[in-house]
Amino acid sequence: MTEKILAQVTSIGRYLPDYVLTNKELEKLVETNDEWITSRTGIKERRILKDPDKATSFMAAEAAKEILKNRGIDGSEIDAIIVATVTPDYFFPAVACLVQREIGATNAFGYDISAACSGFVFALSTGAQMIESGRYKKVLVIGADKMSSIIDYTDRTTCILFGDGAAGVLLEPTTDGNGIVDFIQHCDGSGADYLIMHGGGSKNPSSYKTIDDKLHYITQDGKSVFKRATEGMADVSAEIMKKNNLTADDVAWLVPHQANLRIIDATARRMGIGTDKVMINIERYGNTTAATIPLCLYDWKNQLSKGDNLVLAAFGGGFTWGALYMKWGM
Repeated sequence: MTEKILAQVTSIGRYLPDYVLTNKELEKLVETNDEWITSRTGIKERRILKDPDKATSFMAAEAAKEILKNRGIDGSEIDAIIVATVTPDYFFPAVACLVQREIGATNAFGYDISAACSGFVFALSTGAQMIESGRYKKVLVIGADKMSSIIDYTDRTTCILFGDGAAGVLLEPTTDGNGIVDFIQHCDGSGADYLIMHGGGSKNPSSYKTIDDKLHYITQDGKSVFKRATEGMADVSAEIMKKNNLTADDVAWLVPHQANLRIIDATARRMGIGTDKVMINIERYGNTTAATIPLCLYDWKNQLSKGDNLVLAAFGGGFTWGALYMKWGM
Protein backbone atom coordinates (compact mmCIF):
# COMPACT_ATOMS: atom_id res chain seq x y z
CA MET A 1 0.00 0.00 0.00
CA THR A 2 1.41 3.40 -1.03
CA GLU A 3 1.92 5.78 1.89
CA LYS A 4 -0.05 9.01 1.65
CA ILE A 5 2.05 12.04 0.71
CA LEU A 6 1.34 15.23 2.64
CA ALA A 7 2.85 18.68 2.18
CA GLN A 8 4.87 19.66 5.23
CA VAL A 9 6.23 23.08 6.19
CA THR A 10 10.01 22.65 6.39
CA SER A 11 11.16 26.27 6.61
CA ILE A 12 9.74 29.72 7.26
CA GLY A 13 10.87 33.29 6.66
CA ARG A 14 9.63 36.86 6.76
CA TYR A 15 10.38 40.49 5.95
CA LEU A 16 9.13 43.54 7.83
CA PRO A 17 9.91 47.15 6.86
CA ASP A 18 11.83 49.22 9.41
CA TYR A 19 9.41 52.15 9.60
CA VAL A 20 6.83 51.87 12.38
CA LEU A 21 3.59 53.85 11.99
CA THR A 22 2.04 54.20 15.44
CA ASN A 23 -1.48 55.16 16.41
CA LYS A 24 -0.06 58.39 17.84
CA GLU A 25 1.28 59.32 14.43
CA LEU A 26 -2.07 58.56 12.81
CA GLU A 27 -3.66 61.04 15.21
CA LYS A 28 -1.76 63.74 13.28
CA LEU A 29 -3.16 62.57 9.93
CA VAL A 30 -6.84 61.89 10.63
CA GLU A 31 -9.41 62.50 13.35
CA THR A 32 -8.78 59.47 15.54
CA ASN A 33 -6.90 58.50 18.69
CA ASP A 34 -4.96 55.61 20.13
CA GLU A 35 -7.73 54.50 22.51
CA TRP A 36 -10.35 54.43 19.75
CA ILE A 37 -8.16 52.39 17.38
CA THR A 38 -6.95 49.96 20.05
CA SER A 39 -10.38 49.30 21.55
CA ARG A 40 -12.00 48.59 18.18
CA THR A 41 -9.23 46.78 16.33
CA GLY A 42 -6.47 45.76 18.75
CA ILE A 43 -3.87 47.54 16.58
CA LYS A 44 -1.16 49.71 18.17
CA GLU A 45 1.27 50.07 15.26
CA ARG A 46 2.02 48.81 11.76
CA ARG A 47 5.08 48.62 9.47
CA ILE A 48 5.32 50.75 6.32
CA LEU A 49 7.68 50.28 3.36
CA LYS A 50 8.73 53.90 2.82
CA ASP A 51 11.36 53.41 0.10
CA PRO A 52 9.61 54.45 -3.16
CA ASP A 53 11.90 52.17 -5.17
CA LYS A 54 10.82 49.03 -3.29
CA ALA A 55 7.54 47.18 -3.74
CA THR A 56 5.83 43.91 -2.86
CA SER A 57 8.31 41.75 -4.77
CA PHE A 58 11.19 43.12 -2.70
CA MET A 59 9.54 42.05 0.55
CA ALA A 60 8.50 38.68 -0.87
CA ALA A 61 12.02 38.00 -2.15
CA GLU A 62 13.57 38.91 1.20
CA ALA A 63 11.21 36.48 2.95
CA ALA A 64 12.09 33.82 0.37
CA LYS A 65 15.81 34.34 0.96
CA GLU A 66 15.34 33.70 4.68
CA ILE A 67 13.31 30.57 3.93
CA LEU A 68 16.11 29.23 1.73
CA LYS A 69 18.80 30.17 4.24
CA ASN A 70 16.98 28.49 7.12
CA ARG A 71 16.53 25.33 5.04
CA GLY A 72 20.13 25.42 3.81
CA ILE A 73 19.25 25.14 0.14
CA ASP A 74 19.80 27.10 -3.06
CA GLY A 75 17.09 28.79 -5.12
CA SER A 76 17.77 26.39 -7.98
CA GLU A 77 16.18 23.59 -5.91
CA ILE A 78 12.76 25.27 -5.88
CA ASP A 79 10.15 23.78 -8.23
CA ALA A 80 7.36 26.36 -7.91
CA ILE A 81 6.64 29.75 -6.34
CA ILE A 82 3.14 30.90 -5.38
CA VAL A 83 2.72 34.46 -4.12
CA ALA A 84 -0.55 35.60 -2.54
CA THR A 85 -0.98 39.36 -2.98
CA VAL A 86 -3.40 42.12 -3.95
CA THR A 87 -0.63 44.70 -4.33
CA PRO A 88 1.57 43.29 -7.11
CA ASP A 89 4.36 45.47 -8.44
CA TYR A 90 2.63 45.40 -11.82
CA PHE A 91 -0.43 43.78 -13.44
CA PHE A 92 2.22 41.60 -15.06
CA PRO A 93 4.76 40.16 -14.72
CA ALA A 94 3.60 38.37 -11.59
CA VAL A 95 5.35 38.97 -8.29
CA ALA A 96 6.27 35.27 -8.33
CA CYS A 97 8.32 35.84 -11.49
CA LEU A 98 10.19 38.75 -9.91
CA VAL A 99 10.90 36.63 -6.82
CA GLN A 100 12.08 33.77 -9.04
CA ARG A 101 14.61 36.11 -10.67
CA GLU A 102 15.79 37.60 -7.39
CA ILE A 103 16.44 34.29 -5.61
CA GLY A 104 17.90 32.47 -8.60
CA ALA A 105 15.16 29.86 -8.77
CA THR A 106 16.22 28.89 -12.28
CA ASN A 107 14.18 25.67 -12.34
CA ALA A 108 10.93 27.08 -10.93
CA PHE A 109 7.69 28.31 -12.43
CA GLY A 110 5.34 30.57 -10.51
CA TYR A 111 2.26 32.73 -10.40
CA ASP A 112 0.26 34.99 -8.09
CA ILE A 113 -3.02 34.33 -6.32
CA SER A 114 -5.40 37.23 -5.68
CA ALA A 115 -7.80 36.37 -2.87
CA ALA A 116 -7.19 39.37 -0.59
CA CYS A 117 -6.85 38.42 3.09
CA SER A 118 -7.62 34.77 2.32
CA GLY A 119 -4.78 34.64 -0.18
CA PHE A 120 -2.23 32.77 1.91
CA VAL A 121 -4.70 30.03 2.91
CA PHE A 122 -5.74 29.61 -0.74
CA ALA A 123 -2.10 29.60 -1.90
CA LEU A 124 -1.08 27.13 0.81
CA SER A 125 -3.79 24.67 -0.19
CA THR A 126 -2.73 25.02 -3.84
CA GLY A 127 0.92 24.38 -2.98
CA ALA A 128 -0.09 21.39 -0.87
CA GLN A 129 -1.91 19.81 -3.80
CA MET A 130 1.17 20.30 -5.98
CA ILE A 131 3.24 18.39 -3.43
CA GLU A 132 0.58 15.68 -2.96
CA SER A 133 0.49 15.08 -6.71
CA GLY A 134 4.05 13.84 -6.54
CA ARG A 135 5.13 16.12 -9.38
CA TYR A 136 6.85 18.72 -7.19
CA LYS A 137 9.23 18.42 -4.23
CA LYS A 138 9.82 22.00 -3.10
CA VAL A 139 7.15 24.72 -3.36
CA LEU A 140 7.54 28.23 -1.95
CA VAL A 141 4.29 29.81 -0.72
CA ILE A 142 4.52 33.50 0.21
CA GLY A 143 2.00 36.08 1.38
CA ALA A 144 3.10 39.65 0.70
CA ASP A 145 1.38 43.01 0.50
CA LYS A 146 2.40 46.65 0.40
CA MET A 147 -0.97 47.88 1.59
CA SER A 148 0.32 51.42 2.11
CA SER A 149 0.39 51.74 -1.70
CA ILE A 150 -3.42 51.54 -1.93
CA ILE A 151 -4.42 53.31 1.30
CA ASP A 152 -5.88 56.80 1.48
CA TYR A 153 -4.27 58.33 4.56
CA THR A 154 -7.09 60.87 4.83
CA ASP A 155 -9.66 58.05 5.22
CA ARG A 156 -9.76 57.12 8.90
CA THR A 157 -11.92 54.04 8.26
CA THR A 158 -9.13 52.27 6.36
CA CYS A 159 -5.78 53.93 7.09
CA ILE A 160 -5.76 52.74 10.71
CA LEU A 161 -6.08 49.09 9.72
CA PHE A 162 -3.37 48.15 7.26
CA GLY A 163 0.37 47.64 7.20
CA ASP A 164 3.08 46.22 4.95
CA GLY A 165 4.97 42.94 5.24
CA ALA A 166 5.76 39.53 3.80
CA ALA A 167 6.22 36.00 5.10
CA GLY A 168 6.10 32.52 3.71
CA VAL A 169 6.94 28.84 3.96
CA LEU A 170 8.62 26.05 2.05
CA LEU A 171 6.47 22.97 1.42
CA GLU A 172 8.05 19.54 0.93
CA PRO A 173 6.61 16.01 0.79
CA THR A 174 6.38 13.78 3.84
CA THR A 175 4.79 10.43 4.69
CA ASP A 176 5.05 10.74 8.50
CA GLY A 177 1.45 11.97 8.88
CA ASN A 178 2.38 15.57 9.66
CA GLY A 179 1.53 18.25 7.16
CA ILE A 180 -1.48 19.87 5.53
CA VAL A 181 -4.37 17.49 6.18
CA ASP A 182 -7.48 19.28 4.93
CA PHE A 183 -8.95 22.61 3.89
CA ILE A 184 -12.33 24.24 3.20
CA GLN A 185 -12.59 27.36 1.03
CA HIS A 186 -15.41 29.63 -0.13
CA CYS A 187 -16.13 32.77 -2.09
CA ASP A 188 -19.23 34.93 -2.48
CA GLY A 189 -19.12 37.67 -5.09
CA SER A 190 -22.37 39.20 -3.83
CA GLY A 191 -20.21 40.95 -1.24
CA ALA A 192 -17.76 42.35 -3.79
CA ASP A 193 -18.74 46.00 -3.41
CA TYR A 194 -18.33 46.00 0.36
CA LEU A 195 -14.53 45.75 0.19
CA ILE A 196 -13.04 46.86 -3.10
CA MET A 197 -10.56 49.00 -5.01
CA HIS A 198 -12.52 50.39 -7.95
CA GLY A 199 -9.76 51.87 -10.10
CA GLY A 200 -6.98 50.51 -12.27
CA GLY A 201 -8.64 47.43 -13.71
CA SER A 202 -10.38 46.90 -17.05
CA LYS A 203 -13.66 48.36 -15.75
CA ASN A 204 -12.13 51.64 -14.59
CA PRO A 205 -8.76 51.95 -16.37
CA SER A 206 -6.32 54.43 -14.89
CA SER A 207 -7.06 58.00 -15.95
CA TYR A 208 -6.95 61.51 -14.56
CA LYS A 209 -10.58 61.02 -13.50
CA THR A 210 -9.95 57.77 -11.59
CA ILE A 211 -7.09 59.47 -9.77
CA ASP A 212 -9.14 62.58 -8.99
CA ASP A 213 -12.00 60.38 -7.75
CA LYS A 214 -9.60 58.39 -5.51
CA LEU A 215 -10.60 55.10 -7.14
CA HIS A 216 -7.13 53.61 -6.62
CA TYR A 217 -7.61 53.31 -2.88
CA ILE A 218 -9.36 50.63 -0.82
CA THR A 219 -12.92 51.41 0.18
CA GLN A 220 -15.04 49.34 2.51
CA ASP A 221 -18.39 49.19 4.21
CA GLY A 222 -16.99 48.46 7.65
CA LYS A 223 -20.16 47.17 9.30
CA SER A 224 -21.02 44.78 6.47
CA VAL A 225 -17.48 43.44 6.25
CA PHE A 226 -17.22 43.00 10.01
CA LYS A 227 -20.49 41.06 10.18
CA ARG A 228 -19.66 38.73 7.30
CA ALA A 229 -16.04 38.25 8.42
CA THR A 230 -17.09 37.35 11.95
CA GLU A 231 -19.61 34.79 10.69
CA GLY A 232 -17.40 33.43 7.91
CA MET A 233 -14.18 32.88 9.87
CA ALA A 234 -15.98 31.44 12.87
CA ASP A 235 -18.21 29.10 10.86
CA VAL A 236 -15.50 27.72 8.58
CA SER A 237 -13.16 27.12 11.54
CA ALA A 238 -15.84 25.15 13.35
CA GLU A 239 -16.63 23.34 10.08
CA ILE A 240 -13.07 22.11 9.54
CA MET A 241 -12.93 20.90 13.14
CA LYS A 242 -16.16 18.95 12.76
CA LYS A 243 -15.09 17.50 9.41
CA ASN A 244 -11.86 16.15 10.94
CA ASN A 245 -13.33 15.12 14.31
CA LEU A 246 -11.27 17.67 16.25
CA THR A 247 -12.32 18.83 19.69
CA ALA A 248 -11.19 22.07 21.29
CA ASP A 249 -8.70 20.04 23.32
CA ASP A 250 -7.23 18.60 20.12
CA VAL A 251 -6.41 22.04 18.67
CA ALA A 252 -3.01 23.33 19.77
CA TRP A 253 -3.31 26.69 17.99
CA LEU A 254 -5.73 28.82 16.02
CA VAL A 255 -3.76 30.84 13.45
CA PRO A 256 -6.25 33.53 12.40
CA HIS A 257 -6.02 36.29 9.84
CA GLN A 258 -5.18 39.46 11.75
CA ALA A 259 -7.89 41.90 10.66
CA ASN A 260 -9.62 42.76 13.90
CA LEU A 261 -9.24 41.46 17.44
CA ARG A 262 -13.01 41.14 17.89
CA ILE A 263 -13.29 38.89 14.81
CA ILE A 264 -10.44 36.74 16.14
CA ASP A 265 -12.12 36.46 19.56
CA ALA A 266 -15.43 35.45 17.97
CA THR A 267 -13.68 32.72 15.97
CA ALA A 268 -11.97 31.33 19.07
CA ARG A 269 -15.27 31.27 20.97
CA ARG A 270 -17.01 29.43 18.13
CA MET A 271 -14.22 26.82 18.20
CA GLY A 272 -14.46 26.55 21.98
CA ILE A 273 -10.81 27.41 22.58
CA GLY A 274 -9.26 29.91 24.98
CA THR A 275 -7.17 32.91 24.04
CA ASP A 276 -4.08 31.01 25.25
CA LYS A 277 -4.37 28.94 22.06
CA VAL A 278 -4.70 31.87 19.65
CA MET A 279 -1.80 33.45 17.75
CA ILE A 280 -2.21 37.24 17.88
CA ASN A 281 0.27 39.86 16.65
CA ILE A 282 -2.17 42.40 15.21
CA GLU A 283 -1.09 44.98 17.79
CA ARG A 284 2.39 45.18 16.17
CA TYR A 285 1.69 44.77 12.45
CA GLY A 286 -1.97 45.62 11.78
CA ASN A 287 -3.60 43.92 8.81
CA THR A 288 -0.91 42.95 6.30
CA THR A 289 -3.55 41.12 4.22
CA ALA A 290 -1.97 37.98 2.68
CA ALA A 291 1.02 38.16 5.06
CA THR A 292 -0.78 37.99 8.42
CA ILE A 293 -1.02 34.21 8.84
CA PRO A 294 2.57 33.37 7.85
CA LEU A 295 3.80 36.23 10.05
CA CYS A 296 1.99 34.56 12.96
CA LEU A 297 3.58 31.21 12.14
CA TYR A 298 6.97 32.90 12.07
CA ASP A 299 6.47 34.66 15.40
CA TRP A 300 5.27 31.46 17.11
CA LYS A 301 7.59 28.97 15.40
CA ASN A 302 9.61 28.35 18.57
CA GLN A 303 6.45 27.53 20.52
CA LEU A 304 5.26 24.91 18.04
CA SER A 305 5.91 21.21 18.53
CA LYS A 306 5.91 18.42 15.96
CA GLY A 307 2.40 16.97 15.65
CA ASP A 308 0.60 20.09 16.93
CA ASN A 309 -2.84 20.53 15.37
CA LEU A 310 -3.16 23.99 13.80
CA VAL A 311 -6.26 25.58 12.30
CA LEU A 312 -5.54 28.46 9.92
CA ALA A 313 -8.53 30.70 9.17
CA ALA A 314 -9.05 33.81 7.06
CA PHE A 315 -11.68 36.08 5.54
CA GLY A 316 -11.08 38.66 2.84
CA GLY A 317 -12.43 40.80 0.04
CA GLY A 318 -14.27 39.03 -2.70
CA PHE A 319 -15.73 37.84 -0.35
CA THR A 320 -13.30 34.97 0.16
CA TRP A 321 -12.84 32.83 3.25
CA GLY A 322 -11.46 29.50 4.32
CA ALA A 323 -9.82 27.31 6.93
CA LEU A 324 -6.93 24.86 6.71
CA TYR A 325 -6.05 22.02 9.09
CA MET A 326 -2.36 21.29 9.47
CA LYS A 327 -0.31 18.99 11.69
CA TRP A 328 2.94 20.84 12.35
CA GLY A 329 5.96 18.92 11.13
CA MET A 330 9.01 20.95 12.11
